[in-house]
Amino acid sequence: MTTPASLADFPITQKWPAQHPERLQLYSLPTPNGVKVSIMLEEIGLPYEPHLVSFGSNDQMSEAFLSLNPNNKIPAIIDPDGPGGKPLALFESGAILFYLAEKTGKLLSADPAKRYETLQWVMFQMGGIGPMFGQLGFFHKFAGKEFEDKRPRDRYVAESKRLLGVLDKHLAGREWIMGDDYSIADIASFPWIRNLIGFYEARELVGFDSFPNVARVLERFVARPAVIAGLTIPKAA
Repeated sequence: MTTPASLADFPITQKWPAQHPERLQLYSLPTPNGVKVSIMLEEIGLPYEPHLVSFGSNDQMSEAFLSLNPNNKIPAIIDPDGPGGKPLALFESGAILFYLAEKTGKLLSADPAKRYETLQWVMFQMGGIGPMFGQLGFFHKFAGKEFEDKRPRDRYVAESKRLLGVLDKHLAGREWIMGDDYSIADIASFPWIRNLIGFYEARELVGFDSFPNVARVLERFVARPAVIAGLTIPKAA
C-alpha cells in the first residue's frame, strides 16, 4: 500500500473537502469522545479544520469515513504535518490526545514518572469510565429503559458509582487528576462525567452529589474557555 504523500491522497477528503489543507483535519461530532479532541485542540491552540460526521445520516458508515477509521467511530484526524513532515491519520480519542500532547509538548509532563501516571488515568477513562457510563446511558435513557429486567442497568449503575468513587478519592486535595497540572487525563474524563449527569440524566441514579471532589473539578473544567468552545465543535450543519 502506498503511503499518502499529501492530504489529497486520503479518500475521506472527497466527501469532506479541506478548505485549509495545511491544517489538522478533525472528523467528529460533539459526543463525549468527540469533544475530547476538539477541547484538546482548543487548549493547545493548534490550527485545525473540523468536519461534522453526522450519525443522523450514518456518515460514520460511509466508505469515505471507513477509509480513515475502519472501526466506524469518531473522532478521527489527519495531520498533514505528521512525524517527519508526512501526513498521519489516527483514530481512537486516547491515542489522538497522546499524539497531540507529544506533538506540541503540552498537557503531558515530560517527567517519565508523571507521564506514565497521566497515561494511567487516560486508560482508566478509556477502559472504565467511557464504556461503563455509555452502557448506563443506554439502559437508563435509551432503548434499555423499556426492559423490565433492571439487572443490566443496575450492574452499570453500580460500576459507575465505583468508578466515580475511585476518582473522587484520588481528587481529594487535588486541583486536577494530576495534582496542580491540568492534563490530557482531565480532558479524557470530564466530558464523560458531564454527559453522565447531563445528557444521560443519571445524576440521582448514581448519587452524584456524594462525590464532591469529582463535582468540584468538573465545575472548574466546564468553566475553561477552551472547554466551552470545544463542547460545540464541530457545529451542527
